[in-house]
Amino acid sequence: MRLEDFLARARRETEAALERILPPPGDPLADAMRYSTLAGGKRLRPVLALALHDVLGGSQAPREEVAEAAAALELVHTYSLIHDDLPCMDDDALRRGKPTCHVVHGEALALLAGDALQTLGFEMLASRPSGVPFASGRAEAVLVLARAIGFAGMAGGQALDLEASGHGHPDLRTADRLKEIHGKKTGRLLSASCELGAILAGAAPERRAAAAGFGASLGVLFQIADDLLDVTATAAVLGKSVGKDEAQEKLTYVSVFGLEGAVAERERALGETLSLAKDVEGDPGLLAGLAAYAGHRDR
Repeated sequence: MRLEDFLARARRETEAALERILPPPGDPLADAMRYSTLAGGKRLRPVLALALHDVLGGSQAPREEVAEAAAALELVHTYSLIHDDLPCMDDDALRRGKPTCHVVHGEALALLAGDALQTLGFEMLASRPSGVPFASGRAEAVLVLARAIGFAGMAGGQALDLEASGHGHPDLRTADRLKEIHGKKTGRLLSASCELGAILAGAAPERRAAAAGFGASLGVLFQIADDLLDVTATAAVLGKSVGKDEAQEKLTYVSVFGLEGAVAERERALGETLSLAKDVEGDPGLLAGLAAYAGHRDR
């Protein structure tokens, strides 16, 4: 299947799954949850899970339930974006081309919407796919995601990012610290997304490890591209504020390596990710296409 066709199908499956599992509109909290989750986006994390599931042979589970498990990743990702945009964090007013959740629904409801999306994500992983044959896989999926977004993962990376932002101390603004921040903040969830796909496919431990390694490398590549877009893209194209990294003195690949150096780092990361994709899928295919897409995207 062509990459464009797969992306379109996987995104349709994800959107349909999100509509099924989100609470119906009409309640203030539900409206805030739906506002941010259904505002668009690349849906990269569930797409990755579905891609690895398919590349590694798929499963006997109903496809809709596989998509709902994958969609849990989008719920958790959206929770992180809502919280990341709050005034106490990055204080951003634009996300996915729309005013951020707290701008529209208020800070308190935005905070609760993020909390509710996170717990709904874990509910999905604990219950999809249903049935006794998939019980151990569900437990593994919950464990993998919990480790990816906690102290040693996304939350820990966000804390390190806040600590390094706007701080002149050289010990906090090094290439090693940069890689640690983004390895946790971005890479761990992308790695978990790929490992979840392997779990859903019932893959052997070594295949799961290869999938996770590909996802971690893809996370580095994705973040470098994101840092470059903050400098080179427009808000209209990107769908979120641009230039905020420099304004907040964020530690980024551009601030550490310069623009040309960051481009070189992106190409290095792309080569590494393509090599790891080959370890999983053999000849260049869907995963190689996803790596090229992540590295050279324009939004």
